[in-house]
Amino acid sequence: MKRGCDLLILSLKNNVKRSQPRFTRQLLQGKSLRPGAHGLDVGQYPPLLAIPESTTPMNAPRTPKPARKKPVPATPAKAVEPREKASLHPRNRHQGRYDFPALIKTTPELAKFVIINPYGKESIDFASPDAVRVFNRALLKSFYGIAHWDIPADYLCPPVPGRADYVHFLADLLASVNDGEIPRGAPVKVLDIGMGANCVYPLIGYSDYRWHFLGSEIDPTAVAAAKAIVQSNGLNKAIQLRQQSNPKHILLGLLEPGERFDLTMCNPPFHASMDEATKGSERKWRALGRADPKRKLPVLNFGGQSAELWCEGGEARFVTQLIAESAHFQHKVLWFSTLVSKASNLPAIQTALKKAGVLESQVVEMSQGQKQSRFVAWTFQTKSEQQVWRERWVKKS
Repeated sequence: MKRGCDLLILSLKNNVKRSQPRFTRQLLQGKSLRPGAHGLDVGQYPPLLAIPESTTPMNAPRTPKPARKKPVPATPAKAVEPREKASLHPRNRHQGRYDFPALIKTTPELAKFVIINPYGKESIDFASPDAVRVFNRALLKSFYGIAHWDIPADYLCPPVPGRADYVHFLADLLASVNDGEIPRGAPVKVLDIGMGANCVYPLIGYSDYRWHFLGSEIDPTAVAAAKAIVQSNGLNKAIQLRQQSNPKHILLGLLEPGERFDLTMCNPPFHASMDEATKGSERKWRALGRADPKRKLPVLNFGGQSAELWCEGGEARFVTQLIAESAHFQHKVLWFSTLVSKASNLPAIQTALKKAGVLESQVVEMSQGQKQSRFVAWTFQTKSEQQVWRERWVKKS
């Protein structure tokens, strides 16, 4: 044991010799220091514990430490506003920010719903069906000349700009078979499948292109609300309404002999059950920072009745049924189409199109600000048949 300690001390001394100044080595070796050397008296210091005495008297006042500065809190980063409506269709009337003073001038009741968003800009609470309803009323009046528009509480009230995009892209589809020119006026007939109480697609389509519409619906309350909108705005000749008597059918039993349509459009039910629709609403509310356990949530951010929001099998089943039924009307419609909210449903839809014998189909992507959407369009007509079809526009326009 003693030998191990001696080796340790020897190792320490060798390290000290190589790394410490002479004064420190003397202290560690227990050697005496000359009087006055380094400000110290003669003394013998124990090895490894020798410490020079302080030259500062014990009773000397200590130099006060400088006051510690409190850290300055970092300036909060300014919220960066996302680009809004950057990808709207070029002909969409709703480019740029909304002019709320102008909207309020035409629709004064909008004023109470206007808020300042986190970016310091005027907006509305898009999680409030009441706010969205009045906002849509203002947009339809200011941009499309619809003087009277209202829907029953809890009915679907979709944003107008996104719905306008669908109409404009369908206009491009017709232009693609008409030498790039959009056919306009009464000769163009459009079937809006499930128009809802809001009747938004016919209102926009007539205002922008003067197309004539037939709106179908299974809900009698929605039909009555849409009829009130059409009549109060004097659009009876341009927009007709028809109730589908069999809720299990979409096109079957709806069209009359001799009717022809250049386009069909549809906003199908999104969900497979009411429970799924409610959960989807809650997710959107949480994303908007509006989830409050004490507050009753609306069915969806923009309202909606059960027939508008869900059906057995959900969107995929509804669209595949629509495709199957469309095969019975191959020569009565030029282009069928429907919105598809879930991209994951596209493979099943493509399979249904192939099974139905569709000759041509397209998936058209759309973007409204942060929201991505799309519609699928299909036709059973050959290119030569499409060219013959367009003659109905040329002769009557």
